[in-house]
Amino acid sequence: MTQAAVTVERMGGQSALQSEAAFRLVYAEVFAEPPYRETGDDVTETFRRFRSQARKSTFRAVLARAGEGEPVGMAYGYPLGAKTGWWDHMTEPVADELRREDGRRTFGLMELAVRAPWRRQGVARCLHETLLGGITAERVVLNVHPESAAAVAAYRSWGYRKAGEARPWDGAGLHDVMLLDLRGVTSRPGKP
Repeated sequence: MTQAAVTVERMGGQSALQSEAAFRLVYAEVFAEPPYRETGDDVTETFRRFRSQARKSTFRAVLARAGEGEPVGMAYGYPLGAKTGWWDHMTEPVADELRREDGRRTFGLMELAVRAPWRRQGVARCLHETLLGGITAERVVLNVHPESAAAVAAYRSWGYRKAGEARPWDGAGLHDVMLLDLRGVTSRPGKP
C-alpha cells in the first residue's frame, strides 16, 4: 500500500525479525519524545519482547518506508491468547466477559509509531488499516499514554473508546486502555 510517497509493507514474524533494525529506529526516535521519554535501556527491553512476540505464528507487522527505503513508521501486534495477562494490569477489576480471550477474539495492537517528519500525512492511518486488514477478530485493544494527545485523538477518530486504565508493565505510568469493536462494522480496516 502506498500513501503520500510512503510504501507500507505487511510482514509476518520472520520478515519483521529480519527488519528489526528499521522497527527499532522508528521506535527509539518516536518514544524518546515526551510524554514517553524512553531510554536506550527501555528500547532494549522493548526489542527483547519484540523478538519473543515476532515468533508467535499469529504475529503481524507493517513497516512504512519513504523514498530510498528510509523507515518512517511501523506497527505490530497479534491476537491475545487465553492466558494473556493484558487485563490483569487494569487499575479497576474487569468483568469476565470483557477479559475472556481465546486466541481469536481480540487483536492486541502492541505498537504504532510514525517519525515526526511524516506525521499528519495519513501514514499512521495507513499503517493501522494495513495491519488490521483481513483480521477476523471481534475487537482490537491497545494501551496509549493519555498525554499523547495526537495519538489519543487519532484512535478516537478511528472508532476506539476508552475501556479503562492500566499500568502495562512494572514501573509504567498510567495508560488508557482503548478498544475498537469490529463486530457489525461494515467497513473494517483493510476492507472496502
